[in-house]
Amino acid sequence: MKVLVIGFVWPEPNSSAAGLRMLQLIEIFLAEGYKVTFASTALDSDYMVNLSSIGVDTIRIELNSDTFDFFLREFNPSIVLFDRFMIEEQFGWRVASNCPNALRILDTEDLHSLRASRQTAFKEKIDFEIDSLLLQEITKREIASILRCDITLLVSEFEINILKSLFKIDKSLLFYLPIFVELNNDSISKWKTFEEKKDFMFIGNFLHEPNWNAVQFLKQEIWPLIRKKMKNAELKIYGAYPSHKVFQLHNDKEGFLIMGRAENAAEVFNTAKIILAPLRFGAGIKGKLLEAMQYGTPSVTTSIGAESMNVDLKWNGFITDDVETFAHHAITLYNDEKLWNEARSNGIEILNNRYRKELFAPSFIEYVLKIKAELKNHRKKNFMGALLQHHTLRSTEYMSRWIQEKNKN
Repeated sequence: MKVLVIGFVWPEPNSSAAGLRMLQLIEIFLAEGYKVTFASTALDSDYMVNLSSIGVDTIRIELNSDTFDFFLREFNPSIVLFDRFMIEEQFGWRVASNCPNALRILDTEDLHSLRASRQTAFKEKIDFEIDSLLLQEITKREIASILRCDITLLVSEFEINILKSLFKIDKSLLFYLPIFVELNNDSISKWKTFEEKKDFMFIGNFLHEPNWNAVQFLKQEIWPLIRKKMKNAELKIYGAYPSHKVFQLHNDKEGFLIMGRAENAAEVFNTAKIILAPLRFGAGIKGKLLEAMQYGTPSVTTSIGAESMNVDLKWNGFITDDVETFAHHAITLYNDEKLWNEARSNGIEILNNRYRKELFAPSFIEYVLKIKAELKNHRKKNFMGALLQHHTLRSTEYMSRWIQEKNKN
């Protein structure tokens, strides 16, 4: 079967968890013998993965253009994977019109509406309430996109529960598929010891607002408390796409060091003793914290940072939302070898029990084939999705065609 992936951007697995996630999805289909083509309107980047090197065809597509319709009819995919709901909004109606029998899969990366609502509550300095999601325009758009698709992939069980309980989304439309992390005895044997690792670190794509906010939080409130007790401590901040305002936070005397993009993330994680991730809003699961566990680096994070990642298992360090407690845990974990090694062991347990590829990839393919085989009946049960698809085909199509005609002038 042929799979068409329509990407929000060209995958950059070394820049963000989203890029890694997309590459993992592609690899699942390739491993099953599917022909995969990746399409995007985005410009090339210096850090995009070379998809052709792994056997994936690529094509640049245009918004509001009939050329995509012609391509769809010629390619005739069996499965179309939308990278985030905005892509489904832009291209979903064309897929439904030209390839009505193609299975439509939405990969959320995270619930954008949840992240946006939390960010709004944070900026307005009010407590976030789940019910506030109902008031957001972005929520209506995202839920509509989920209903229009045959399967929606989520990396967080917490978010699946929101969709089922608050929005009454049928469980047959949702599939839990986390980011995968490979861990074996050989890789563990290469981990540096407590004595060999040093410094604190943070890492995250600076185009992602929760990361930029976390760095400011570290600079203004958390790091001064740590430096007060650890005079020679250093915090190294890594991340893709740092702006001038990010580099302005660099201060050698304070040990607050903006390092820019990590050319070798594995080495950065393997060298640092502790990762600090004081995320105050966001959604999904955090790739930086999974990577920390993968390289034996304990972490101190917030309830948002650790959300849906460990469930009943002990965390790979500490979880707290209090500034002084956060700093205290960071200092204690940095200096207590026994506690540090226990945290590292907890990380191994989390990865082995919750993020191994073999726990999820086979069942995902099975579910795709199952829904594909009974697609007509599956859609019949999703009347709200059919209703939204009907109206979207009309409204979005006419808007797109209007823009298309306007662009000709």
